[in-house]
Amino acid sequence: MRTSAGAAELITVPDVSGLNHQQAQDTMQAAGLYNLREVDGKGLGRMLVVDSNWVQVGQDPPAGTKVTAGTVITLTAIKYTDR
Repeated sequence: MRTSAGAAELITVPDVSGLNHQQAQDTMQAAGLYNLREVDGKGLGRMLVVDSNWVQVGQDPPAGTKVTAGTVITLTAIKYTDR
């Protein structure tokens, strides 16, 4: 979607809540969003090493927001065992 001639294309941020972290990354990248930041939702500073062991519990900007391709998307996840 172009807003005017020469304007950056806007991408609608997909909803990745409840997906495992790998699926969330794949979904964002399929939408054209590659500037992804990952956060441990428990605040423990853990690294998301095995992406499929983590479930998405938050994202910023929220799903449905229109952003440019270079926008930082923060994916917040917890381990399945944290539930």
